[in-house]
Amino acid sequence: MTSNAPWPQHDPPGGPGNGQQPPWPRQDLPQQTNPTWMGQVRPGLYRAAPANNNAPAVTTVMPPAAVRNRSSAGVVGLVGGGGFLAFASLFLVLPYLLGNTGVTGFVIGFIASLIPLGAVLLAVYLIDRWEPEPKRLLLFAFLWGAVVSISVTLLIQPFFALAAAPPAGVDYRTFAVTVQAPVVEEFAKSLGLLLILVLARKHFDGPVDGVVFAFTIAGGFAFTENILYFGRAIAESSTPGADLAVVFFLRGVMSPFAHAIFTGTTGLILGFAARRWHTGMSVVAFFVGLVPAMLLHSMWNSMGQDFLLQYIVVQVPIFVLAVVVIILLRVAENRLTRQRLLEYAAAGWFTPPEVDMLATAGGRRSAVRWAKQFGRGQQMKAFLHAATQLAFIRQRILSGRDVPAHQLDEHRQLAEISARRDAVLR
Repeated sequence: MTSNAPWPQHDPPGGPGNGQQPPWPRQDLPQQTNPTWMGQVRPGLYRAAPANNNAPAVTTVMPPAAVRNRSSAGVVGLVGGGGFLAFASLFLVLPYLLGNTGVTGFVIGFIASLIPLGAVLLAVYLIDRWEPEPKRLLLFAFLWGAVVSISVTLLIQPFFALAAAPPAGVDYRTFAVTVQAPVVEEFAKSLGLLLILVLARKHFDGPVDGVVFAFTIAGGFAFTENILYFGRAIAESSTPGADLAVVFFLRGVMSPFAHAIFTGTTGLILGFAARRWHTGMSVVAFFVGLVPAMLLHSMWNSMGQDFLLQYIVVQVPIFVLAVVVIILLRVAENRLTRQRLLEYAAAGWFTPPEVDMLATAGGRRSAVRWAKQFGRGQQMKAFLHAATQLAFIRQRILSGRDVPAHQLDEHRQLAEISARRDAVLR
């Protein structure tokens, strides 16, 4: 661990001979505070970050392999179980799709559905850049949405139809579209969110993570649903090209994020509950979060002859609001990262310039550009990622639950920070 400055005062091996330093400003370490916007910690749970008195001692305190195995057990089980469920669900979902679309409709629908799916996954990538989720969990989320939640929907719908009859004056089709589908589909999709929160809690740190997982699940669900709708437009029409164009415009152009926004509200509420690290609260938040998702879904399905007017007056503002909320969540996540890393800086693990670099998008970009000059771009990215993970580990510690386990993770991460810094400087 370097003692004063995180970066060399001389050129790295093979670097240019101009003594170039990282392009971020230096400033004094602000006074340590407890943020009140996103990630607030109760005073009785607050504790100082461990002091960096002797870096080698930190390395010998923690057992890296043991901590990694313990922390990944839930993820491995979740992904393994999810993979099995997805495989089993194919035997229900695939015949259902082929039976409604035919082989030609299925193939064309599959290809066309990749376009709106790409838009959703691009949004997931942009939202998730600050503190990326494990790819295995994102794969689980996608498979849950694309296969398992579809299977759950198909299995539950008949029982829902038996248990809940349409009210007087409402035909069954209208009831199925505006009530049954929103209730059953949102439950099926959000069940995957709850499983991630309960079984892989350490990777579900807050609202941003909730939105990321929700968008991924919803993107998978919409992908399979689009195959059905696009395929039907071909299989059941005398003018398949024209009908496919209309359906694609409505679903692939005007509303690729509809399911993502519905399920995103559940993910948002589950994300706030995740900050408390309480299983009972997570279950309550699951049912609370289903309410706005079902309502938004029902509103969308209820649009009829005045579809265009409602789309402009209601749905577009909802989409804009969702974008604003996501931006605010990202800002809050950046602020939380800065605050937690400042606390490690006060304990001697970082310098104030490092915190500036690590807690701002501009600082990170500048750091990566600087490191690339010396062939250290990937090492710098790994250092940035490790530091962000450290900030969120500290937030878990300050939640007051499972503190000893998270402190083991903290020791491991501090040792990794040292190794990642050395890799940049070697």
